[in-house]
Amino acid sequence: MKQREFHRGRIKIITMLAFLGLFLWFPNVEASIHEYKMEAFSPKSDAFFFHGGSEGLYASKLHEPSTTTSSETKQSLKGKSFIRFDSVTFVRPKEVANKQNEMQQNTGLVEAIILEVKDREKIGGSSLRPDVICCNKQISDQGYCKLGEVIINNNQNNPGWPKRIKTFFQGNSEEVKMEFETVEINSTGMYYLYFMICDHQLKGTLIKGRTVWKNPDGYLPGKMAPLMTFFGLMSLAYLVLGLGWFLRFVQYWKDIIHLHYHITLVIALGMCEMAVWYFEYSNFNSTGSRPMGITLWAVTFGSVKKTLSRLLLLVVSMGFGVVRPTLGGLTSKVLLLGLIYFIATEALELVEHLGNINDFSGKTKLFLVLPVAFLDACFILWIFSSLSKTLEKLQVRISPFKTII
Repeated sequence: MKQREFHRGRIKIITMLAFLGLFLWFPNVEASIHEYKMEAFSPKSDAFFFHGGSEGLYASKLHEPSTTTSSETKQSLKGKSFIRFDSVTFVRPKEVANKQNEMQQNTGLVEAIILEVKDREKIGGSSLRPDVICCNKQISDQGYCKLGEVIINNNQNNPGWPKRIKTFFQGNSEEVKMEFETVEINSTGMYYLYFMICDHQLKGTLIKGRTVWKNPDGYLPGKMAPLMTFFGLMSLAYLVLGLGWFLRFVQYWKDIIHLHYHITLVIALGMCEMAVWYFEYSNFNSTGSRPMGITLWAVTFGSVKKTLSRLLLLVVSMGFGVVRPTLGGLTSKVLLLGLIYFIATEALELVEHLGNINDFSGKTKLFLVLPVAFLDACFILWIFSSLSKTLEKLQVRISPFKTII
């Protein structure tokens, strides 16, 4: 008895530590506001680059000049899709800044480049050197580009794209702040933002600040925009299902068995999950930021619902409530599998919804998908093997009514 209580206490501690670790992993969640916190540029070919974000953006419903300044109002941005550079600052090493003349202008160049995914081949390369990104003297002499800048082959079908925004360090200053600028998106597509440096003297430069990405109808990224409608419809569907189940539950209350309460719990969890997700997406769409508490609740509701629904299928397949009143010695194994599945699913969902906000997620998700897929396979195998054994028992006992159930 003491050993069983010890094991239960250990499982509770492990669960609490897992939740605490996952909570601390995501201290701040911003939606379509991409934040940069003194992050470094990475070397690539003959340049240094920093990936500022990637999202699916719809074309603006109202078209005006492609760039605006800080004097623009929220009303002027209504119905527009844009990427806005908000307090983006570059910080170069002190020793590099001290080498420059205080009165000299343009002592270092950082370029912000916005492009559609279909135009990614238009960055870098030339007939002379297809492997380069930056314009050197040899290529510049041929008139392909300006010395010290990123080579961009403009899209003939969309003049002015890929978009280039230049920011120069002045004198011997260590920092330079980008001008407040909003780039309007007039073509639906997948967009990338890169910050690039061709000057090798600026090695070690850091970036801080943020960029704001907005679609015409709100701040939801392109892949997430249709989900708000989906969760709204699913909330109504669960409400109708819940009302129908409740009426039948009351009508046949004398015939209720223990399993019916578990089914009711799963339906209630599904209703709560869909409602919380809709509220979270609606808030995200209108404010541009995701409140971590709401997202955490939505993820947890979903993980609990998935776990309970799988456990419900498993215990029914084992004959619980049909041919056996209890699971006996299998109870601990079933609960352990459910606990592991809940933790794995919770971790995957947190990374999916609270991690990188780019529409193209990183490799981390792959390592969290594999445990969930493996556990799903375990559930499927156990459910079908248990169901087969239960049906055999029912046939041996000649119980056609329970076999149909």
